Amino acid sequence: MKKQLVSLFTLLILASCSQKEKQKEQAADDSLDKKIETTLQTAASQYKYLGSITPQGRFPKTYHADKDSLETSDSGWWCSGFYPGTLLYLNEDHKDADLKKKAETVLQDLKKEQFNKSTHDLGFMMYCSFGNAQRLSPSKEYEEILMNSAKSLSSRYNEKAKCIKSWDSAPWNHASANEMPVIIDNMMNLELLFWATKHSGDSTYYKIAVNHANTTMKNHFRKDFSSYHEVVYDINTGAVTKQITNQGAADDSAWARGQAWGLYGYVVMYRETKDAQYLKQAENIANFILNNPNLPKDMIPYWDFNAPGIPNALRDSSAAAIISSALFELSKYSDKTLADKFRTDAETILGNLLTPEYIAKLKANGGFILMHGVGNMPNKTEIDTPLSYGDYYLVEAMLRHKNY
Repeated sequence: MKKQLVSLFTLLILASCSQKEKQKEQAADDSLDKKIETTLQTAASQYKYLGSITPQGRFPKTYHADKDSLETSDSGWWCSGFYPGTLLYLNEDHKDADLKKKAETVLQDLKKEQFNKSTHDLGFMMYCSFGNAQRLSPSKEYEEILMNSAKSLSSRYNEKAKCIKSWDSAPWNHASANEMPVIIDNMMNLELLFWATKHSGDSTYYKIAVNHANTTMKNHFRKDFSSYHEVVYDINTGAVTKQITNQGAADDSAWARGQAWGLYGYVVMYRETKDAQYLKQAENIANFILNNPNLPKDMIPYWDFNAPGIPNALRDSSAAAIISSALFELSKYSDKTLADKFRTDAETILGNLLTPEYIAKLKANGGFILMHGVGNMPNKTEIDTPLSYGDYYLVEAMLRHKNY
């Protein structure tokens, strides 16, 4: 009888502890939900303000606080799709006529880039913008623009190397006329090709995306699943000639946003192909990031996991936003143990971004939402500034938390 009472007492204690843990988790989730709603409202107002100060035909790129100056670009800059994409995301959440009208106006300024064959960034430029527009308000015009964009992107595919050329050869990217550089960022442009296959029924785009992902998986990643930023190929043989960096701390370092691009890219690969090797690759990249000894406790990464000056190195909020968004989706595909971890870590990262340390006040930060991004440290551009892609993936992460 005594043993039975002890066992019952133990069970009651365990049940009580379990209930308390569930209450804590619910309280944390409720707190994040409130942060998200508040930030989305601020973001909608902020982007209406940003629209009012951005000249017609220009695209907000970053903000220089020391000069109180908004830097913009033309439609050919690789970030041009993030501004209309963010407007569309915010309108999707808020149903705001001003946001929708501004997005439609900006899309008209952007649509000529569907024929741009000089860049690999058409996924960023055209799918983050027109891809979202087509998803929300399907139209023949958007379909045509996306198909032309996919054709333009495919024109950069090299059959020998079995991947898409990123930059054209130039001394600054360490590629000669007989070489082609491919950067890890390029994984983010494959989603456009999958859309094109589904829309047209032409598997050519699908095959290019798969070949590019497989080549990247083979040559970009080290044994610990960190990645090089840039791999250079011989255009005639497809042989690897260099494994280097342009934006990281060193050739053998792990540039934070590069790790984020790789993670997100292989999550998309699994979603679109259901090939288990891509799920495993995404999980391995995630584990490299999340278990890295140089990842700070708040999980907002330094601009490079091997940056000089850690723990005083600058953080990159844009990398954190991309990682959070990718982890939310990855948590849908992994087994329960990993899924729970990935979702919890995604929420931790997002919750730490949604604080006054990173979220700007209305009409501050040049109209951008997220502060403290790092664009290109080695070349000393966009250092500790807002970045249009940081905003885009932050809003996407918030919407994924709401909708998943």
